Amino acid sequence: MLHLRMIVPADRTDAALELLEATVGTAHVAVLAGAARDPRGDVVLCDVAREAADGLLAELRALGLHKDGSIAIENIDLSLSVRAERAEEEAPGEGADAVLWESLTDATHEESTLSATYLAFLTVATMIAACGVVLDNAILIVGAMAVGPEFGPLAGICTALVQRAPRLAWRSVTALVVGFAAAMVLTVGFSLFMDAMGLFHAGALAAERPNTNFIYRPDWFSFVVAVLAGIAGVLSLTSAKSGALVGVAISVTTVPAAANAAVALAYGAYGQAWHSMEQLLLNLAGIIVAGTLTLVAQKLLWARHGTGPARRPRH
Repeated sequence: MLHLRMIVPADRTDAALELLEATVGTAHVAVLAGAARDPRGDVVLCDVAREAADGLLAELRALGLHKDGSIAIENIDLSLSVRAERAEEEAPGEGADAVLWESLTDATHEESTLSATYLAFLTVATMIAACGVVLDNAILIVGAMAVGPEFGPLAGICTALVQRAPRLAWRSVTALVVGFAAAMVLTVGFSLFMDAMGLFHAGALAAERPNTNFIYRPDWFSFVVAVLAGIAGVLSLTSAKSGALVGVAISVTTVPAAANAAVALAYGAYGQAWHSMEQLLLNLAGIIVAGTLTLVAQKLLWARHGTGPARRPRH
């Protein structure tokens, strides 16, 4: 269940209440008349089944509440209510299959912003992976994968393609391209510094490296894993199961490939750098293609329930 907290202009309260009460999947509707001060209006509270929320939000936006009032949504971790259970049973479909597009767009918008924090995480992750490359240490490679924040912009691109949101697409692509470019440039400098300190050496890059040589040897398995990771990553976002994102992060070699390319560039190993870039691009492409197709499939699957909220029959 989700909890809706709305500030509704007084002249639209009756229309909002009529919509909430007529929608299958809603429960616990409450009104605090005149309670809101900024903006002024009535506070309307309501619980709604996840599978009914997207269509309901669309109609609430049609009332202009997002412009002249507000609509806030929270996940309900525990609800001890027979009425809530009945609301979930009445709502069409399954909550696990429902996609809350407003929430997804907002989340990917935030995660795909090119910020100092995003650049710091991506750069640190790339530098950790660079250490893993030189030491042929798989543990450091996995750690770098977990730290990397690149799935946010990738999910943003997938969402933007499905929702036809060019601004989100541009923001996500910018964060991805600029982020990786900056992280790689800084990692080249980091590699040269570590070499000057005697901690990195060219021989380590030229060695066989049985634990990490997959990073610069792209093959069809790389693409297959990226596709599977893209599907799992998008499903984890749309179903609010964020814990699965950790598994997604450590299953693809985006950050390690960028790190290997940076170290190889620092030592003039341009062939290995090129193969690492191929690995990076292959993984990015696989995630974007799979993530976009997964969202399209979810949208088509949910379309059979209608675009608007189901209505309770009038008595």
